[in-house]
Amino acid sequence: RFDKRARCDDAVPCWSLALRLDLEGCAKLASGRRGSLPFGRVRERTGLGHQSSVEQEYGFRIRAETISEQPGDHVTASKLPTVFKWSGAGKEVFLSGSFNNWQAKIPLVKSQDHFYTIVDLPEGEHEYQFIVDGKWQANPKEPTRQNAGRGGPLNNVLEVKSSDFEVFEALAMDIAESTQSKEHGQSEVSERLRHRSGSPPGRYTSQVPSGSARQPAGPNRAPPVLPQQLLQVILNRPTDSRLDPNLLPEPEHVMLNHLYALSIKDGVVVLSTIHRYRKKFVTTVMYKPCD
Repeated sequence: RFDKRARCDDAVPCWSLALRLDLEGCAKLASGRRGSLPFGRVRERTGLGHQSSVEQEYGFRIRAETISEQPGDHVTASKLPTVFKWSGAGKEVFLSGSFNNWQAKIPLVKSQDHFYTIVDLPEGEHEYQFIVDGKWQANPKEPTRQNAGRGGPLNNVLEVKSSDFEVFEALAMDIAESTQSKEHGQSEVSERLRHRSGSPPGRYTSQVPSGSARQPAGPNRAPPVLPQQLLQVILNRPTDSRLDPNLLPEPEHVMLNHLYALSIKDGVVVLSTIHRYRKKFVTTVMYKPCD
């Protein structure tokens, strides 16, 4: 509702806006006024059901006295996010219900084969319907109730309770406590590292000790004995005269990828290794003179 007033700054006609605003609308207008915005706009959509939707835009000057709450207005600051889902067919799906006095259509966003939207609702029972391609429908998979002659024959019924959100509040609190404890633990570790010396305790000198003064690293021991499974070298086995000398017996898997050396004879060193390619084994023998 707009009331034209004759008095205005610089003798320019201005308008006083008197609307029934919710908490969010008041906050937006108040923030605009505090930001010294000289001009604002309000958009209004009308027409539901089988009527065409008309969008109108009004301009107004933001003044301190334009934001007011009419008697009987009820603003609920505590609202809970509620998910609405439509699983049926359709190209455009909207939502309307008792929470907005059936006076607005909230669009749903399609994700794969479903439509979703999230609406902040106060606690209590709410009735709603979906508007699918211009037709009012109720979701048959959700609780329904006979409506009062608005839209389709049935309304979906939803009860919003704060107890349903206690698990999310507990998770948020747990994450916050975990983050605080982690930060506290990191600060304690940093504090300990700050007071810890960078070098181990003891006496230090710039003199290098002589060889006799050095402590032995350990008793002189012989190299470890070769494991028994590596002693079965197939090149050391006698070959059967009835078999092809180019074909060797199948080696064990522990013999693969090892380098074997034969004792030096006549100034020649002999090296061998075995590799596997799929189900075949290849033995390579290399001869090299020692000079």
